[in-house]
Amino acid sequence: MTSLRRRLLILVAAVLLLAGLGTGLVLHAADRADRANQSQSGGPAVRAGRLTLDQKGRLAFLNATPGPHRTAVASVPSTDPEGGRTASGLKCARFYAAAGTGICLQSNPGVLKQSNRALLLDAGLRTRRTYPLAGTPSRARVSPSGRFVAWTVFVSGESYSSAFFSTRTSILDTRTMGLTPSLETFSVVKDGKPYHASDINFWGVTFAADDDTFYATLNSSDKTYLVRGSISRHTVTTLVENVECPSLSPDGTRVAFKKRVLSRTDLWHEYVLDLRTLRETALAERHSVDDQAAWLDNHTVAYALPANDKVGSSDLWSVPADGSGTPRLLIAGASSPAPL
Repeated sequence: MTSLRRRLLILVAAVLLLAGLGTGLVLHAADRADRANQSQSGGPAVRAGRLTLDQKGRLAFLNATPGPHRTAVASVPSTDPEGGRTASGLKCARFYAAAGTGICLQSNPGVLKQSNRALLLDAGLRTRRTYPLAGTPSRARVSPSGRFVAWTVFVSGESYSSAFFSTRTSILDTRTMGLTPSLETFSVVKDGKPYHASDINFWGVTFAADDDTFYATLNSSDKTYLVRGSISRHTVTTLVENVECPSLSPDGTRVAFKKRVLSRTDLWHEYVLDLRTLRETALAERHSVDDQAAWLDNHTVAYALPANDKVGSSDLWSVPADGSGTPRLLIAGASSPAPL
């Protein structure tokens, strides 16, 4: 009886200790968030205002500058990206938009686990549908017509450089609201033959204009491949190796992607692949880019890099897509660019 009582006391103490640790972590995270939400002098002008996804000539993004509008969907004129930004009341961890349709991935910490969800948005940033996410938000894309939306989450691990990570990529038809919970249900053709493996992961979907074709990254046996997929046929076919987070150009002829430059490291350089010749062009950005780039037009790509002066923040940079020129700062304190 004494032994049982001792075990119960040990169990209760362990539960209280874990609860205390969990509460402490949440409070610490909340304190950091409070500090990040305080405005700092010298930052860009950010004002609350009405933002819609059918506004022409504007660049939407997530505001990363400290202050009350941190992580809010914001926009600037495409011709004046350094000008004052308009921030909405919607906050996201990842965001993308096209043709008046938006996708917002949210992540909220909790005592036991974080709560993750995807919000399908209309042009007025109103939520049409909400979907629970199986893990931490990673990538988000909308097809050029706005019909299809895709998102990727980390089910385990926290980055693509983690030794043990698993992703889940979903595609939603916004007309029928039919959801493909995981691309891992699609048939895979590799080197002209059906391919089956237990370690297949997909991430980084990008859509073509035909509302059927898409490109994505397939990972298996410690190798990554660019795949071309068909939504209607539920198939993907490998094209080339060592391609991650592809982004299809507006004219549908090229894919911008990050290429791992050293095996088993988290060092990537940005390239552009010609889909007709499969010729790769290294871009002028020499920093490691861990992002899914976005095309501003057929000649320029944009991507996020960590901000040098602010821990946990990022800046948006742009670079010519033909390998020429030099990178330039596009928007300080920003991520998830989406040209409207």
